[in-house]
Amino acid sequence: MKSIKIQGLAICAVLGVFLLSGCGNRAFVKGEYDGDVTSTNLLNDKWSETDMQNSVKELVLALSQSPSFMKIKGRRPVIMVTGLKNQTSEHIETQSIMDMFRVELMQLRPVSFVDKQARPDVVEEYEYQQGMMRKDTQSGPGSQIGADFILNGNLASNAQQAGRDKTVYYKLTMNLTDLKTNLIEWAQYKEIRKLYKKKRIRL
Repeated sequence: MKSIKIQGLAICAVLGVFLLSGCGNRAFVKGEYDGDVTSTNLLNDKWSETDMQNSVKELVLALSQSPSFMKIKGRRPVIMVTGLKNQTSEHIETQSIMDMFRVELMQLRPVSFVDKQARPDVVEEYEYQQGMMRKDTQSGPGSQIGADFILNGNLASNAQQAGRDKTVYYKLTMNLTDLKTNLIEWAQYKEIRKLYKKKRIRL
């Protein structure tokens, strides 16, 4: 009789282990390529590539139609990107947002960008060329093109939850500032609100 009880307890213990392991985190072991990276991604309530794509495309279109660029005569307007402030509670790669903004704008209208991040490398290359390169091929201080505008912005968010319902709100604001006057020549924002509902857990 005791042996039967012991066997029963052992079986229950084994079943318990299997049940607990089944409720734990499972690894993703199989994946596939998504042929359309612009398809909507709402897997969770965080900032996603869909949010970035929709926001950037709308704001770039608005900026491309701004009359601010018309003030520059005889050449392309030159813009310097100074950054995007992340004022959300999430870790968001804001550089990716600004990179997409730059590429999309260059595809819509003739503009040029100053590469602020490359400045340390440019200075190092100037110094190297002075002693190593032929004079007729050397680049150096005084030959760069100054920026006409500064492009920057802010990304803010707000989340609210009541019971099983949750809303997540994002606002991406972009500003174009004239470097000569320090006046904001153009500003626009894109709002996003996503709705989520918790699933009921059935036992």
